[in-house]
Formats: sequence, structure tokens, C-alpha cells
Amino acid sequence: MNVPENLRYTTDHEWARAEGAAIRVGITDFAQDALGDIVFVELPAVGSSVTKGGPLSEVESTKSVSQIYAPASGTVAEVNSALRDAPETVNSDPYGDGWLCVIEASDPDPLADLLDAASYRETTEQ
Repeated sequence: MNVPENLRYTTDHEWARAEGAAIRVGITDFAQDALGDIVFVELPAVGSSVTKGGPLSEVESTKSVSQIYAPASGTVAEVNSALRDAPETVNSDPYGDGWLCVIEASDPDPLADLLDAASYRETTEQ
């Protein structure tokens, strides 16, 4: 299982990467593997407000539909529209081209209480 050291993680298997005041968000390698083949990604609307821990989007696989939760509060600034035509990118490149959206965070330190890579690995091993 791939768990990049430069990202922060939620216990719900989302990852977040700070990019200035913005946060790029996706689901982890663990999550995409558990979901199986992803066939559809519902992206949030650009400009919509999200609340940390609240619903952000949904990912549909051949096994189930899974809710994706916001790792930070703020406003959706960008979505990965390429996933509309190629949702399987989340499976093949969850930390790269398979990202879901970018959130302009309203909290000055939005990643402070997210898990580091070591803590996330421990969570997935339990």
C-alpha cells in the first residue's frame, strides 16, 4: 500500500496536500483498492462551501457507492473534470491524476489535526 510521506490523511481514507492556501484532495490507495474498479465520480460544484467532515463527493465502484468527506472546511475552488470521462484514474493514480478537488481552506491551519503517514498506516493495519 502506497502512503506518501508528504500528504496528510483522514481516518475516512481521504488525503490532503497543502498548496499555499489551498488543499488538493483525493482518496487514498487503501480506499481505491478497497472500493475496486471505480466507474463514476460525483464531483462537488466549484464555488460550493464544504465543512470539515461533511460530505464532499461520492465515488461509485463495481462494488458500492462510497461517500467522500471533506478533510477541511472552505470553498471548492477546482475539480478534476477529467474524472468525468476517466473515473478509473482514481484507481491507477490516486495521489496524482486521480485527485478529486481543490479546497480554498477557511481555517488558517487546515491540516493540523489530520494524520501523518505513519499514523495513517497504523489506522489501516488495525
